[in-house]
Amino acid sequence: MTEHAVQGFVHPLPSRSIRVAAAQAQAVAGDVGANVATVAGMVRDAGRAGVRVVVFPEKFLSGYEPELIRADPERCAVQPGDGRLGPISDACRETGTVAVVGAAFHDRGELYVSALVVGADGEVVARYDKQHLFKSEREIYRGGAAGCTLEVDGWRLGLGICYDSGFPEHARAAALDGCHAYVVGALFSVGNGYHESRTWFPARALDNTCYAVLANHIGTTGGWDACGSSAVWGPDGRPLAEAGADRPELIVADLDPRALLAVRESEPMLRDLGNAPGGARVLHRVG
Repeated sequence: MTEHAVQGFVHPLPSRSIRVAAAQAQAVAGDVGANVATVAGMVRDAGRAGVRVVVFPEKFLSGYEPELIRADPERCAVQPGDGRLGPISDACRETGTVAVVGAAFHDRGELYVSALVVGADGEVVARYDKQHLFKSEREIYRGGAAGCTLEVDGWRLGLGICYDSGFPEHARAAALDGCHAYVVGALFSVGNGYHESRTWFPARALDNTCYAVLANHIGTTGGWDACGSSAVWGPDGRPLAEAGADRPELIVADLDPRALLAVRESEPMLRDLGNAPGGARVLHRVG
């Protein structure tokens, strides 16, 4: 597969397609064990469908639930080396699937809104902390210091969490790091949240000629009525797959390097960008 140069760097395109999934389900408020079981079950469903990478909504392991998390972080947030993640690790190991799981994370007295990456070997191989905190989150959580790029089977996946996706610079930093897809767990609500997601994600995809993947909550969580509708967009900004608004669902899409190349040839924004700043990022290669 051909290589594309961006800002003087050469980023190989993947040699073959990869199957990804976005998962949506109802989180149980504050019950990490119950939500871990839901994630493990959906990872196994994804594995049976041939999925290599599956992404879950923002803070799914506790539900969005800021007040519960702030009041009892030992119970509602995940800790380093947390044994409660064992069923997810088992499911990833059994199926060879990589899971990107939203969680509140409690580390050295600080709370973060995080995406935990569980590799196909069952190990937590990366953690991305949300960089752009929503206004109601800033008094509870600490913002992340750097972006995070995963590399799975030659595909570079840039991680984001919810409000991150509202900032064009966030997805652009991933694209400048060679990412072929922008992968986000979120909480978008009924009404304006649906409008935002359907504006932001096609724009992030087309602006950066990359795939975009959104996993959203359903039902009520943290006082918000979520709108579901998890989706995958192609590098031209057109939707490839979309879930329903209110039912548990796993949507699957194949990311194709030939489609990526064709769009980047016809829409050469990255190639023509020039010397824009990319920002600090951390690369994790995931087996």
